[in-house]
Amino acid sequence: MSDSLLVHTDSRGVSTLTLNRPERHNAFDSHLIEQLRTRISEIDRDALVRVVVLTGAGKSFSSGADLEWMRGMAKYDEVTNHKDAKQLADMLQVFNDLSKPTVASVNGVAFGGAIGLIACCDIAIANRRAAFALTEVRLGLAPAVISPYVIAAVGTRQARRFFLTGERINADEAQRIGLVHQVVDEDALAEAVNRQVEFLLHGGPNALRECKRLAAGLVDREDTPALIARMRVSPEGQEGMAAFFEKRKPDWVKS
Repeated sequence: MSDSLLVHTDSRGVSTLTLNRPERHNAFDSHLIEQLRTRISEIDRDALVRVVVLTGAGKSFSSGADLEWMRGMAKYDEVTNHKDAKQLADMLQVFNDLSKPTVASVNGVAFGGAIGLIACCDIAIANRRAAFALTEVRLGLAPAVISPYVIAAVGTRQARRFFLTGERINADEAQRIGLVHQVVDEDALAEAVNRQVEFLLHGGPNALRECKRLAAGLVDREDTPALIARMRVSPEGQEGMAAFFEKRKPDWVKS
C-alpha cells in the first residue's frame, strides 16, 4: 500500500489510519479513496483489530477533494463523473458500516468530503485550531454524497444552514452543532483520543458491534428483547457478567 495512507495497528488492536498527503493537506483523490475503502474492508474482517482511529498527517485533517483531481473530473462526461462519485459513496458507506468503533482525531482543517468522514466516525475529537466548511455551494456544487452522514450527525436544521452558506465553522461551533464531541488544546488531542480508545477497549467486541447497529437503527424495536437474550447467553455475555460478579477484568481487556 502506498504512503498516501499510513496504517499502524498496535498491540492493543488499535488501528490508526493516517491520511498522508500533507503537502496537499491530505486531499482526496481516487487513489486515496480506493485505499481507504480497501483497508477499511480488510479491518472489518480482521478479528485482531478492536478500534480504528482516523487522522491526518501534518497540520491538516483533510482539505477534501484534491483540486487537480477535481479539475480533471470537470472535463469528463456525466457517466464518468457518476462512477467517480460512486467510488466516494461506496467508501463512506463501508466506513460508516464498519463493525468496529471508530474515532476521528481531527488535528486541523476539515473541508468538504473530509466532514463526511468525520460524520461517519462514532466519536470525533478536534483540537482548538481545527476548522470546518462545506464549501461545495460556492463552486456551484452540493455536498450530495456526504449529506446523509452529515445530516445524521448535526441534524437537518444545522445542515440546511451550513450546506447553503458554505461558511467556516470553528471547533467550538462544530462541537455545539454535534459534528464533534469534544474540543481540546492542540497538545492534548492525542491524550483525549487515547482516553476514548481505552473506554472502547473495555467493551466486549460483539457488544460494541451490536451497540453500533442499535444506534444506526438497524435493529427493529420488536427484535430488541431477542437481541439482549442472545447476548446474555453468548460466550461474551457470560464472560462479561461472570467477570463483573467475580470482580475481575473480562478476558477481552488486556492488562
